[in-house]
Amino acid sequence: MPQLAARVHAPPLLAPAAPAARPAARLRASSGARGVRRGALASEKPPPVAVAEKAGEDGGGGGGQGSYDAIVVGSGIGGLVAATQLAAKGARVLVLEKYLIPGGSSGYYRRDGFTFDVGSSVMFGFSDKGNLNLITQALKAVGRKMEVLPDPSTVHFHLPGDLSVLVHRKYEDFTNELISKFPHEKEGILKFYGTCWKIFNSLNSLELKSLEEPLYLFGQFFQKPLECLTLAYYLPQNAGDIARKFIKDQELLSFIDAECFIVSTVNALQTPMINASMVLCDRHFGGINYPVGGVGGIATSLADGLVEKGSEIRYKANVTNVILENGKAVGVRLSNGKEFFAKTVISNATRWDTFGKLLKDKELPVEEKNFQKNYVKAPSFLSIHMGVKASVLPAGTDCHHFVLEDDWNNLEKPYGSIFLSIPTVLDPSLAPEGHHILHIFTTAGIEDWEGLSRKEYEEKKEVVANEIIRRLEKKLFPGLQDSIVLKEVGSPKTHRRFLARNDGTYGPMPRGKPKGLLAMPFNTTSIDGLYCVGDSCFPGQGVIAVAFSGIMCAHRVAADIGLEQRSPVLDAGLLGLLRWLRTLA
Repeated sequence: MPQLAARVHAPPLLAPAAPAARPAARLRASSGARGVRRGALASEKPPPVAVAEKAGEDGGGGGGQGSYDAIVVGSGIGGLVAATQLAAKGARVLVLEKYLIPGGSSGYYRRDGFTFDVGSSVMFGFSDKGNLNLITQALKAVGRKMEVLPDPSTVHFHLPGDLSVLVHRKYEDFTNELISKFPHEKEGILKFYGTCWKIFNSLNSLELKSLEEPLYLFGQFFQKPLECLTLAYYLPQNAGDIARKFIKDQELLSFIDAECFIVSTVNALQTPMINASMVLCDRHFGGINYPVGGVGGIATSLADGLVEKGSEIRYKANVTNVILENGKAVGVRLSNGKEFFAKTVISNATRWDTFGKLLKDKELPVEEKNFQKNYVKAPSFLSIHMGVKASVLPAGTDCHHFVLEDDWNNLEKPYGSIFLSIPTVLDPSLAPEGHHILHIFTTAGIEDWEGLSRKEYEEKKEVVANEIIRRLEKKLFPGLQDSIVLKEVGSPKTHRRFLARNDGTYGPMPRGKPKGLLAMPFNTTSIDGLYCVGDSCFPGQGVIAVAFSGIMCAHRVAADIGLEQRSPVLDAGLLGLLRWLRTLA
């Protein structure tokens, strides 16, 4: 979820000579506080790889059909992981990115001496341990390694009834703190989180590849039968149901809802147990580690590694259509009419954008109708990036916070809960001397922002942002409003425009209570040659999940184009089984 931490100094790559516009959401500064500076809206300079690939030209060239093994639409983390994994296997890949730099919501921008992460700044899967360090593995595949800084904690919860819980890096410290708040639930706490560890350890013992590739599945089962059976058992289950087997205290169950909400924007009863276990344990196993230079450096490093492997990435390349021939995806068309062709096409857009825009002239396939029957678009966010005077923060302030003040029922409501990062607590160089950065998110639906005039829209942003700031001022930082020197506000419309996501959505959200991950679609689609990757594919939302999706997609595509071994007979049987399982969901 795009919340929580960010820190460390920016290397020259993330420090353009001119003030840079936000890569995913170039926001206009608001002047709600006296003395607030408006940020300049200069154009972002492309990173070196973009210049090398003449990214300033909208596409360019094209080649004949099949000149690429794969075209990837979009350079979010899922798309970049899929692309780099394929390139590392010897495929020739073309990534087409609408914006000026890679990363999507995993980007950055600079304004008046402040360096901001655009989206998620809590990096799971970024350690040097186990098999779930998927970001580390993705970088390694293309010869890249980034220096990281360990987070001492994941988040500090400030909850109704003055409940305060700090999620420490060390598991025993976290459980001891939680048990101190709920001593009567000690056994239940240890059993619930112990079950999470059981699932995490099973996942962490496997070589993670495509669940749609039967040779891999059979090989893993014979090597690790108990672990595979454990995962199969929990695949259709949700975290809330497991929690209720061991815990009775409603306030503690509400805390677990908040833990899951950070991951999935829904409560524990709607969060698949496997998803919850991945993040609730990885934060202690490998820990939350932040890349030196900022989150934007991950995408840039992947893009550079992709090019070094002989593949390409082009910027300002706005894909408007997937080209079909005899029902097979064979290429894409850009907004300027240029076309590129490949053996396969991988969409890093949401499934709503893939089948509603890139394939808008084609009737919605049955499998996509079933997906939309089971899932709706999660809401978007109101985001506030601020520079403040350092004196407003008390000594010892934590970096990452989750605030829900008065009523647990407001957890999932628009503007109900607040995510906050203060990256300069860890790295003062991200802001001018004597200042800090505050990075604030709260959920918001795009319908709340439609139909407004420009003046009404700007006024609404100011009113809503000031109310969020007032709440933080009351709960955490007295005098916050008067300390602001720079403020920029983005609405769901901002996220829709710059992230090219349908209604600015964070990703898919189950319509009701799901059967774990059974209903989540995998990377293949009903259209031959077309694959999807990202948060609207198994296993869902979050950086570690979309990286997993990218690795799975690359494995499946590599098998389909002959770069890895596959079994067509087993494949047909497995796909039939998967379709049957989804009907159960």
